[in-house]
Amino acid sequence: MIILKSIFRFSGIIVISIIFLGCQGNPFSDPPIHIVPNMDNQPKYKAQSKSEFFNNGSAMRMPIEGTIARGNLRESDEYYRGKDSTTGGFIQDSPVDVTMTGLKRGQERFDIYCAVCHGQSGDGRSIMLEYKYVPPPTFHSDLVRNYPDGHIFDVISNGKGNMPAYAPQIKVEDRWLIINYLRTLQFSQHAKIDDLPSELRNKITK
Repeated sequence: MIILKSIFRFSGIIVISIIFLGCQGNPFSDPPIHIVPNMDNQPKYKAQSKSEFFNNGSAMRMPIEGTIARGNLRESDEYYRGKDSTTGGFIQDSPVDVTMTGLKRGQERFDIYCAVCHGQSGDGRSIMLEYKYVPPPTFHSDLVRNYPDGHIFDVISNGKGNMPAYAPQIKVEDRWLIINYLRTLQFSQHAKIDDLPSELRNKITK
């Protein structure tokens, strides 16, 4: 009997202790006390937040008029716009040198962005015709072959007709590499026998 009473008393103490320890008390709106804050609290303005300090009530500040982010000056009209800085007309030739590495990169970008409409050979006969889209122009016409490189760069950048602007998708250098590759496609379709190296010319004429 004494043992049972002891067990009941011990069990009651455990239950009361658990209830007491599990009690979280009432919620408080005051922040907890930080003995060592270690930069836990960093007062700052967040983007698009309100501010009573500035006259217009906005925490965000407009850049000073005329300022340009580092690396975005883009002084060269020839490279960034395809135009002559003196006359304002389109430049005739690409400012990016033709290399095998560049041509491979241009082909890769061409196949991604251009071939879907203009075809991999640039003849304008692509899968888009199966979906009744307006046929895009062939790159092998005399008109397009005589376009200055700067004109083609402008079309890629800003779009024309049904073609959207690709400046947001294709970086500047890649646009010029696409044009360099496009010129090789045009040359492949209009090359004359005299344009070939003599060893290849002899194989073809035999």
